[in-house]
Amino acid sequence: MTAVITVPASLDDQSFELVLDQLALYPPDEKVIVDARHCAFASPFGLTALLTLAQSRLTRAAFLPPEDPDKLTYWARAGFFRHAEEVYDVQGNIPRPRSAGESDVLLEVTRVRKSEDVHEVVERLQVRAAQILTNKLHLESRATMGFTMALSESCQNIVEHSGRDGWVMVQVYNYKKRLGGRFAAVIAVCDAGVGFRKSLESGQRRPVTDRWDDGMALETAVLNGVSRFGDPGRGQGIKGIRGYVHRREGKLSVRSGTSKIAIIPKWDDDIPRRDNLAPFPGAQLQITIPEQVGTTP
Repeated sequence: MTAVITVPASLDDQSFELVLDQLALYPPDEKVIVDARHCAFASPFGLTALLTLAQSRLTRAAFLPPEDPDKLTYWARAGFFRHAEEVYDVQGNIPRPRSAGESDVLLEVTRVRKSEDVHEVVERLQVRAAQILTNKLHLESRATMGFTMALSESCQNIVEHSGRDGWVMVQVYNYKKRLGGRFAAVIAVCDAGVGFRKSLESGQRRPVTDRWDDGMALETAVLNGVSRFGDPGRGQGIKGIRGYVHRREGKLSVRSGTSKIAIIPKWDDDIPRRDNLAPFPGAQLQITIPEQVGTTP
């Protein structure tokens, strides 16, 4: 028997929970079909998380792409199918792969396996991003460097902590509803590795508490800045990301295992911490940096 997992019409970091709720009903070795035929919108988180979903299965999943030609073309421009064909049995005809120069995405879906991949990601973003981040987000040069640092640290976490490869994508959107028409850049980084709890346990860095679980692990790493590395100066990536996001009135959300934690700005109404979510291996991170209004110190 093959289970069908239906992708919602709008797929982002919050609605992806609907996908995971369905997936939780079936063991990892059950054959599944991920049905995205009626998906009309997918954020960077949605696209990278779909690839991560495929990695989490013991039996190769099938994938039904969007039926709308415009959506199909966007997914192709975003680089999704270039990687989906490696991890899914993709059904039907999909647009031919396009060169990176043909895409209007700030950074297409990119696979991260090793430190060299992180350097390539940063170089590609620097080539394309300076004008967009300056003109649309009004980031000064120092803040643009901080944006690149946040991207680099997010990807480096895959290399140092996850135990397997992951995915990254960056896109700029016009947020009409939440930001009143201001632009925002979104970084999504997802992997299906060991996750925060097992990473901290492997370095014997878990706090002494009876409440130890995925939520406590996220709190320890994201809010308290604790890494599995005990040496001074190591494992400060999340702390640096959190500081940059706070200074730019941005949002940081991190999901791992069965929990999710978020640093929430005034313009967003998300919940700071969610527990008892459907289980999903690894870590999934999203950074949102809004267009800057006035001068940010």
